[in-house]
Amino acid sequence: MINTNKLILILIFSTFCFFNIIAQSVGDYSQKSLIIKFKDNVDFKINFESKKFNILLLDKLNNNNKIEKIKFIGGAINNKIYKIEFKDNIDIKKAVKKYTELSIFDFVEPDYIGKGSGISSANNQISNQSQIIPNDTYWYRQWSLYNDGSFNSESQTDADVDMDLAWNIETGSSEIVVAVLDSGIKLDHPEFLGRVWNNDNQENGYDFANNDNDPTDDHGHGTNVAGIIGAISNNSTGYAGVDWNCKIMPLKVINDENWGYYSWWIDAIYYAVNNGANIINMSLGGSSYSQAMEDAVNFAVNNNVPVFVSMMNEDSDQVYYPAGYYNSFSVGSTDPDDSRTSPFFWGGGSSYGSHIDVVAPGNYIYGLTFNSNSDYNYYWGGTSQASPLVAGIASLLLSQDSTRTPDQIYQIIRDSADDLVGDPAEDIQGYDIYHGYGRVNAYQALSAGLSVAENILNDLLLYPNPTNGIIHLTKNLSINYSIYNSIGKKVIEGVTSDEINISQLANGMYYIKLEVENQITNRKIIKN
Repeated sequence: MINTNKLILILIFSTFCFFNIIAQSVGDYSQKSLIIKFKDNVDFKINFESKKFNILLLDKLNNNNKIEKIKFIGGAINNKIYKIEFKDNIDIKKAVKKYTELSIFDFVEPDYIGKGSGISSANNQISNQSQIIPNDTYWYRQWSLYNDGSFNSESQTDADVDMDLAWNIETGSSEIVVAVLDSGIKLDHPEFLGRVWNNDNQENGYDFANNDNDPTDDHGHGTNVAGIIGAISNNSTGYAGVDWNCKIMPLKVINDENWGYYSWWIDAIYYAVNNGANIINMSLGGSSYSQAMEDAVNFAVNNNVPVFVSMMNEDSDQVYYPAGYYNSFSVGSTDPDDSRTSPFFWGGGSSYGSHIDVVAPGNYIYGLTFNSNSDYNYYWGGTSQASPLVAGIASLLLSQDSTRTPDQIYQIIRDSADDLVGDPAEDIQGYDIYHGYGRVNAYQALSAGLSVAENILNDLLLYPNPTNGIIHLTKNLSINYSIYNSIGKKVIEGVTSDEINISQLANGMYYIKLEVENQITNRKIIKN
């Protein structure tokens, strides 16, 4: 269970956001459903047909609210979480209060609504340039992977992630499964041929929006996102995906109007983990905090599945979820000139704040479309496009070494990012709230990964976290440390071999840079 103080700090000090698509006037949450989680010591015997839990006061309350359906969320390992659906709209805030007063739940919360994130262009074209390996027809448009300065008038040479160099080290493994929680994908697109995951029941994923096993994209966002991760590469057709071999697990959690209930997202996270996904990408978000969704993200990471998420494109520090959770990895967007995207080609801007981890190219991102197998003339712009690029790099890191934990993958990506490449007014040395640890570099990440096992700081643990003042270290080393606040200002530095005292600091999130024998690692710490 997440620490309440940590949640408060996340709300105050975080700024994760996701990519903005078309706003929907659907409200902040469902008026006809609740999400509940029973306490561990509460016994109940559910009957889905009669819609009863065999708890007298609970069943009476459900009956008074005209219950229509009970739905189990989260897989067998989490058999305490349910969605209660009512026949008619009810006063949800009042219902939350009444259900909470029963004192049998860890939490009761509305079924919040979040948006998918992505805005597409019309059929715009950019002039042809010389091809670079791989030999995909439209590789010259993929400035995010290789930028020679010719993409557009603002392009800057090397404002990319050096994929052309990274592929010399690793191109991926078919054993790695990336779950894409989005609007589904175009299952029959030739760029996904042989790359779509299926289980023993020959399911190619699941559609949580329509409650069936057909995750076909009816919006377009998911097809673009999945293509960034895993479109077939070096096949003389279309575009190159970051990972040439991974499997894509499409989980449809956004409907054709580009919004979805949190309950769909939560269910999909558990589905992904329980069905063997190695990585999760979520290019979507909502502005309401959910304990149930944070529990799901924690479940994924605790089961060695890293969760990559996009920041909203509000050009602000408003917190969106799941990016606002401690265990997710949040990605902002950069332009072809390496500056933070503000604005995108359609408006808005990459959001910023103290929870951002890294930035990656996310504007003018050409890719696949959901309504054609041969039209390659659409591009998208947003942090939704930046996040899958980083998820693809993480997939390559797992292909390189399948034993890596989410923390190790997160750390490699942070440590290998390029710093001081953006606007000097925002991209200051070290961590900053606009770029995090910097713009990702796939080549440096995979190069660092070749010798990561030799880094004596890899398995160093800091505890407790959150802390009320004293941080203990699990290794007896003489370590130089520097602590930075949420705006990147150094507030403490020193040398230690056992503990660090931050009791004099105000409550909030801080970043600790640890260095020993020319080896460096960075960690997040919450003071409460």
